[in-house]
Amino acid sequence: SKTMERMINTAEILRHRYHFTGYIHLKILPGVGDDFIETAASLADRISINLEAPSQKRLRRIADQKAFLEDILKPIEKIHKIIKEGRGVPSGYTTQFVVGAAGESDQEILKTTGWLYREKGLRRAYFSAFVPIPRTPLEDERPTSPIREARLYQSDFLFRFYNFDFSELILDEKDNLVLDLDPKLAWARANPHLFPVEINTAPYANLLRVPGIGPTSARRIIRARQKHCFTDEEELKRAGLVLSRAKSFITINGKRPWSARWEQLGFSARIS
Repeated sequence: SKTMERMINTAEILRHRYHFTGYIHLKILPGVGDDFIETAASLADRISINLEAPSQKRLRRIADQKAFLEDILKPIEKIHKIIKEGRGVPSGYTTQFVVGAAGESDQEILKTTGWLYREKGLRRAYFSAFVPIPRTPLEDERPTSPIREARLYQSDFLFRFYNFDFSELILDEKDNLVLDLDPKLAWARANPHLFPVEINTAPYANLLRVPGIGPTSARRIIRARQKHCFTDEEELKRAGLVLSRAKSFITINGKRPWSARWEQLGFSARIS
């Protein structure tokens, strides 16, 4: 591939002629040989190879000249091997999906993404909502909702930072994420037997499952608990908890937050 060769030559000039030690991200084109991958890995901090679709069946619809196994998965296997052996790419590799162009479901995308994280050392997945381009084979296809793209990113965060498994995500009858709820809130509402969580005693893993609590706020809560117990909502807000999202799923010393109890009675939690 002349294009791949030119990209590598540029990186080599930066590294060897100009002694550039900063960050370089190289794109690996589908179907390139192992030599290109080895060289790219020795030069780049991060490399990317884009799947575009979650399977051969789906890829054929948008890029029938590409072979899913030979052109994409085999290079990914090579990249993964190089990283595992410590021979380059310190910041790992990424991939991208074009969402909605091939008629795939969110389940298909997330299943493939989860497999790449678990088995092939993927560092991060990106999702791009399909937008039809005039005078192309897909110009008459409907554009994909940006909300669908956002829900996939939220699910990806649950994989990477919240210890969620693909099987835990809530899907609709078409195997897509629901658009009107973020996936963490959808999961929480589907599992009422796991709530409420007591803020003053719950372990880190349980706190992470509460809507409105992220890794940073969960760690702050646990650190603060070593000195004193939480007694009111304001203390939780200062720890970074998003009370508007968490209040229905927590207790403070065995009691639900005042704002949640007022809302249950039909009153606004805040007087304007």
